[in-house]
Amino acid sequence: MHPLRDRSSSDSYFWPVVWAAGLHLLIFSMLFVSFQFTPELPPARPIIQTTLYQLKSQSQATTQTSQKIAGEVKKTSAPSNQVEQLETKKVEQQKQAAAAKAAEQKKVTEQKKVAEQKKAAEQKKAVEQKKQADIAKKKSEAEKKKAEAEPKKKAAAEAAKKKATAEAAKKKTAQEASRKALEDKKAQALAELLSENTQHQQAMADTVGSQVAGNLDDLLIKLVSEQWQRPPSARNGMSVEVLIEMLPDGTIINASVTRSSGDRPFDNSAVAAVRNVGRIQEMQQLDRATFDAMYRQRRVIFKPEDLTL
Repeated sequence: MHPLRDRSSSDSYFWPVVWAAGLHLLIFSMLFVSFQFTPELPPARPIIQTTLYQLKSQSQATTQTSQKIAGEVKKTSAPSNQVEQLETKKVEQQKQAAAAKAAEQKKVTEQKKVAEQKKAAEQKKAVEQKKQADIAKKKSEAEKKKAEAEPKKKAAAEAAKKKATAEAAKKKTAQEASRKALEDKKAQALAELLSENTQHQQAMADTVGSQVAGNLDDLLIKLVSEQWQRPPSARNGMSVEVLIEMLPDGTIINASVTRSSGDRPFDNSAVAAVRNVGRIQEMQQLDRATFDAMYRQRRVIFKPEDLTL
């Protein structure tokens, strides 16, 4: 039963296919014939216009599409660009604010510095003015005191001058008295400037006169005393006898110890004092006989207790 069924189906498709193929053949034949007998026509402008119109429409569509796509892209990227711009603007604003703040701070600092310098200059000026005022005040007070003290100063100067004059006179008197006392003591120490005994001294005085002999003795004592320098070893109770030898013109030619004190420095000081006199010109007043008798050889006795430094 099955083979029969398949065969019927094939028969049923056969004739439709044949009819369809014939119909298609007929249509192609008619089309071929129609193309062969169709007259040749010039190119139609409307076709070109239609083509241009279609191109224009296509360009507008493309443009619109592109614009739409760009719009979509722009819409998509707009938020991102806007954020970046806002961030950039914010950064710029912060920079500007920082620069403005720094400039303001610098301005304030400079103003403060100028104010401090001005204040310091004013203080310095005030101090200098006060200093000058103090100097002027002190100068004025000093001049006033000087003017007030001038009479007192003058009076004090006069009093001081008088006092100094009086003290100088007193000192001079004291010095004269001291010198005279010293001379008196030296004269006393050399009072034994005699020959060997008082009888000889008296005989000499009787011969030449007491005044002449006394004057020459005083002169000899004075000259020898002026040359004598007391040694540190000199003590009270010492005495040394020195023999003086002279020429008629008063030149001392020798001095020697005839009786020692027991202290060589003291003895030597006495001899040196006599020798340092050198010459006594007043001896020339005496005649030769008187000189030979009294002063050719003369003894001097030194006693330190009767002398002062």
